[in-house]
Amino acid sequence: MFRGIINLRLIAPVCARRSSSYVKQKRYLFDLKENDDVCRQALKSGSFYLFHDLLPLLRKSGSGFSVPTVSAQELQRTINKHGQDEQKIEDAVLVGCSKSCVAEFALDLGCLEKSSLEADLDGTFTFLPKALLLLEGKCAPLVAQAQALLRWHETHQFCSKTGNPTKKNLSGSKRICSTNGLIYYPQMSPVVISLVSYKDRCLLARQEGFPAGMYTALSGFCDIGETLEETVRREVAEEVGLEVDSLRYYGSQHWPFPSSSLMVACQATVQQDKLNVNKSELEDARWFTLEEIEEALQRGIVHLKPESGTIPIWVPPKWAIAHELITSWVQEQKAHSNG
Repeated sequence: MFRGIINLRLIAPVCARRSSSYVKQKRYLFDLKENDDVCRQALKSGSFYLFHDLLPLLRKSGSGFSVPTVSAQELQRTINKHGQDEQKIEDAVLVGCSKSCVAEFALDLGCLEKSSLEADLDGTFTFLPKALLLLEGKCAPLVAQAQALLRWHETHQFCSKTGNPTKKNLSGSKRICSTNGLIYYPQMSPVVISLVSYKDRCLLARQEGFPAGMYTALSGFCDIGETLEETVRREVAEEVGLEVDSLRYYGSQHWPFPSSSLMVACQATVQQDKLNVNKSELEDARWFTLEEIEEALQRGIVHLKPESGTIPIWVPPKWAIAHELITSWVQEQKAHSNG
């Protein structure tokens, strides 16, 4: 996740200490992506995140959940036990590498029996939105990235120009048309997410498909030909009937829904607060005070069903950039009141 403008001169001493390992890691990743021989060797010693029909494998870990990895050797034994050839491992896609340059892959085992796999692997293949609510730290973004890449390969098996099959390179960084060599790369759609504020209140909204009680910042896809600024203004006008007065960039984050998006986060202000909610876009939108937002942040994720009665307001989990936008607004409000 990237936020704001970085002054490279200020962090140069830190970079000097870390650059050699960082550069080594990124150069190795480049070789893995572009050189099938290097990647084929890495498949024999790498670690693997497992999916079943795009559902990530989660494992109970203490009071929470983790995303387990299996070694190449463990994966080979599992695949052989279920009657599949080890060649199946080459269907994996590269998702990164550790600081010690151990390649990390994601592999979908949808061809194998799900319940038997779960018993063997001591885990559960979990619906992605639920998984993202259960996970914390770097696990959630990693699972989102891996699933997005696996889904892209699943839905781009034919060339849009010739109609003939495409084939992925070994790392999964691209697909190539079997007829004319046309290369396809995974793509992300730009989306803006904007936390709108008016004086000492901020605006949060929800769609019908959201988990019960969850509110978040306004968001929407960029149209062809639009700048990010134009998209923010249009989305706020379309969804809540307000005109943006000013906006500033906050940060960005990969987001796996609906397929693979780049969330560009902004903070926006408006000059009046009368809402005209577009019910075809939103189920609800409302202004929240600082105290209400602080309560929602302290509450965390609420795991209740609508039939449970009144559902308290809560906001997206800590790893989501929407959470950071909201937290940043709270900090600014406190700093302003203390100043």
